[in-house]
Amino acid sequence: MARSLLFIPDISGFTKFVQTTEVTHSQHVIAELLEVLIEANTEELQLAEVEGDALFFYKEGELLSQEKLLAQIETMFTAFAGHLKLLEENRICPCNACASAPKLELKIVAHCGEIEFLEVQGNRKPFGKQVIEAHRLLKNSVESNNYVLISKELSSCIELPIYYYSKVFRFRQGKDIYDQEVVEYIYSLIDSSKLNIIEYSRAKEVVFDTPPDFVLERNFYIPAETLLEYVTNLTYRNFWVKGVDRFDYNENEVTRLGTEHVCVINNKHFNFEAVKKKVKSGKYVYGEKTTNIPVADTFYQFYTFSPISEDSSHLKVELYWETRSLLKKILMTLFGKRVLVKNTKNSLDLLFKFSEERGTKPT
Repeated sequence: MARSLLFIPDISGFTKFVQTTEVTHSQHVIAELLEVLIEANTEELQLAEVEGDALFFYKEGELLSQEKLLAQIETMFTAFAGHLKLLEENRICPCNACASAPKLELKIVAHCGEIEFLEVQGNRKPFGKQVIEAHRLLKNSVESNNYVLISKELSSCIELPIYYYSKVFRFRQGKDIYDQEVVEYIYSLIDSSKLNIIEYSRAKEVVFDTPPDFVLERNFYIPAETLLEYVTNLTYRNFWVKGVDRFDYNENEVTRLGTEHVCVINNKHFNFEAVKKKVKSGKYVYGEKTTNIPVADTFYQFYTFSPISEDSSHLKVELYWETRSLLKKILMTLFGKRVLVKNTKNSLDLLFKFSEERGTKPT
């Protein structure tokens, strides 16, 4: 029977991450990173299972060449590191989960051997001694949480030199004892600064030359961080924004700068993008931009959250709009402004009512 490749990317620090941070946001962050790793699968590896913080890939009856294996490993580390930078640079949420996400690390274990398959409810999954060995290799004595480990068996099969090195890799030998049996491997620590990370999308800061066209302010009796969550988490949006048929957005993504959502009203789609502007230190800000409102070329709404005490906060809503044509200026003056102001006031009233009913902690 031909040897098969077993390949396990595992996000390091996941257990501590979940135990010490907000669970919902940490789950979203991990889900995003797992998706990034799946999309970085350039060698058509088969995904056997998502194992919490890890992915179990295999390639049946085939091993990658050393060049392709190392390229695949580098691609995954690069995609992972790039997404962490995106999370760090475009973060809106101040919670511990979002703040500590960039500290997560990645380890990849690669092994090979003859494997068998078990079919459960139509799902075909590898099992057997080699599968067990591959997972055991995740528990090793490497003094890092950011590395690739290749079993001695696999490195011998693909003729990967023990001390192979390049810009990204610098392998060395290692061994551990499992069930009183010595298992050898080679491993390389990964320095993210050596990776060729593709430039990720950065949200531009919006600067205004004029004051807002409308401002509305109100105090809330919940922490500023909680109020920010109620506004930015789109799962809550239908509780305090009425007149919308539905909101389309990525449910597995924490809202950050550059993320998008769609408001569907009478089968018309209004696209919004999360943006930012400068605020004083100690305050939080979240903004949305759209170019789909008929009476304006560009429309912005910004929410600025200011802590008053541990259990109270101040919300300032600012509306900006840009109208270049004379017709749009007239339409905005006659009825557009009145509609926007009315809708904003109604939404703020409903947000206040929702925050009182829901309390100080999002659920």
